[in-house]
Amino acid sequence: MTKQSTVAGPAAPEADERSRLARGLALAGVLVAVVAVAFLLFGGSEADYRVTAYFQSSGALIKGNAVRVGGQQVGTITDVRLADNGQAAIEMRIDRFAPLRYGTTATIRAPSLPGVANRFVALSLAPRSQRPIADGGTLPSDRTTSAVELDELFDAFDVRTRRALQQIVHGSARTLAGKVPEAAASLDYLAPALANSDALVAELIRSRAELRGVVRDTADLVSTLGKRRVELTNLVTDSSAVATTVAERDAALKQSLDLLPPTLRQANSTFVDLRATLVDLSRLVAVAKPATQDLAPFLAVVGPLTRDARPLTSDLREVVHLPGPANDATDLLRGAPQLARLTDKTFPQAIRALDRLEPIVDFGRPYVPDLVGWFTKFGEAAAGYDANGHYARIQPIFDAFRFVASPGGGTLVPQAPSQRLEGLETFQSKRCPGGAVQPSPDGSTPYRPSPSFPCDPDTAPPGP
Repeated sequence: MTKQSTVAGPAAPEADERSRLARGLALAGVLVAVVAVAFLLFGGSEADYRVTAYFQSSGALIKGNAVRVGGQQVGTITDVRLADNGQAAIEMRIDRFAPLRYGTTATIRAPSLPGVANRFVALSLAPRSQRPIADGGTLPSDRTTSAVELDELFDAFDVRTRRALQQIVHGSARTLAGKVPEAAASLDYLAPALANSDALVAELIRSRAELRGVVRDTADLVSTLGKRRVELTNLVTDSSAVATTVAERDAALKQSLDLLPPTLRQANSTFVDLRATLVDLSRLVAVAKPATQDLAPFLAVVGPLTRDARPLTSDLREVVHLPGPANDATDLLRGAPQLARLTDKTFPQAIRALDRLEPIVDFGRPYVPDLVGWFTKFGEAAAGYDANGHYARIQPIFDAFRFVASPGGGTLVPQAPSQRLEGLETFQSKRCPGGAVQPSPDGSTPYRPSPSFPCDPDTAPPGP
């Protein structure tokens, strides 16, 4: 033990030195990583990323104005100069979302009308899947939009329109001069009116389908009037001519008005005589009312009937008579005698054949579902196929066993091949429709169409 401690004593300082060296290297690595992260986050080329956008007009932009995306500042205007092509070159330093992508658009905006030096550039960023714009790159003028000044809007008007607009403004000032309190009170009453207008607009929105129909009908009316503008013009012209004629015939009109009082007096005596006639007519109506009390329900039924029968009568008219040969009922009746001579012998024989066929059809009709079911199941049996085509691995076996009832439920007894077809000639031919399977719990099968139908409902396969 003494020897070992003597050997380990000189090596301890060397281990401590190596440990201190390792800790120093680790601390230096951490500092280097922190500096690298800080450089990536707060320094490097992205902080100095600049793009020059070309506008038709600088829009009162100055150095230091903001560059915004979604209302948040992401950069600053660093230079505003006149380019060689006469456009405004706006240099922007982008602090966030750098680098910009091709497809980005820039628009000069103003937060309010009174401001002048508060303009900013609003960016609409392109998807990050687009190719980046290099540092010092440009946004061409087809990707930028300059601000529209109020003076430019007024400059769009001609001199006469601007003068009229000035008169409106000055006239409004003269109207409100000395009446500011009244104007303020009017504005107080304006709020309920706007609220009612809002309710009106909401009601119009709820009834937009009806409003759309009104607009569509109005458009159709206007279109129809536009198509009939010649007739409308003639109507207005004729109305003007009528008014002119009436004005020219004022003497005749005056004479007619002079004759109107005697005419009304004569009409008064006529109406007096008519009163007695109406009394007699009332008696006639009272006498006829019992006979006509069922007339209203009858007309109520006949009215829809006649309306619904109108297409039928129209088609019936075409059936009875149509221009052309051999295409209507009239032509058919003309050929009826010849048809009668041809069918004089054929129809009686066909009638006798149908009479003889009727019992066969009556017997076979209830078995149609069984026949269809057999076709369906047989088709499913042959539905499989291999490389050689469709195949059916089936073997028909008729009555291979005979059921022998016993107290325990019965057993199946094998039958000789010579006896397997005997059942088809005896009781199996008496099965009712649906009797090929076990009876259903609800008693719907086997089905016997009538008590006299030649089948035995008790003939069915055993089992539930």
